[in-house]
Amino acid sequence: MAGENYRTGAADGGEVLDLYEYAYLAGGERRVVESAIVSLVERGTLSLQAARLRTLDTERPRHPVELAVIAACPRSKRVQEVFEALGHCDEIDELARRLVLLGLVRNWGRRTTRAGRRRLAAAASGGSLPPHVLEGPAQLAPGPVRYGLLLTTPDGLGRTLRRMGKALDNESDHHATDGGFGDFGGGGGGGGGD
Repeated sequence: MAGENYRTGAADGGEVLDLYEYAYLAGGERRVVESAIVSLVERGTLSLQAARLRTLDTERPRHPVELAVIAACPRSKRVQEVFEALGHCDEIDELARRLVLLGLVRNWGRRTTRAGRRRLAAAASGGSLPPHVLEGPAQLAPGPVRYGLLLTTPDGLGRTLRRMGKALDNESDHHATDGGFGDFGGGGGGGGGD
């Protein structure tokens, strides 16, 4: 995607939209940020390892959303922190305002209109959009970018959950060695009798 053209023509002859405007129609603000991260990683402007973004000194992006992503992670930053920082940034708000003016997004609640859904479907059927723009990062090939974008638990919580899972695994292994009955013995009487 180097030298990526951001504008994509519409099948219905309407206003030309760019990749990030289609991402907004498909999944809102978060999808815009996800798509910008993927584009920047693919071009070598960002590095995404272990759910942390790091800016590499290569190119200066031209798109305002990409510039906002770069500004949000001047040094190594957790992906979740970048999402939080760009939740309601001016660049994405401006993109949404343009879509409202085009009648593709409602002004209140910023939900995609019927015209916006038709426009997105036309672009999707034309094959001009990457699958991750339409469906999200789950459509990316397995690897650090997909993992980093899908992982949304904070670092500390993630480590705690992994330790708890290992502890539970160890505990279940311990119980499996004594017949799986713990301290209760192996018998069961259910008897009744007179």
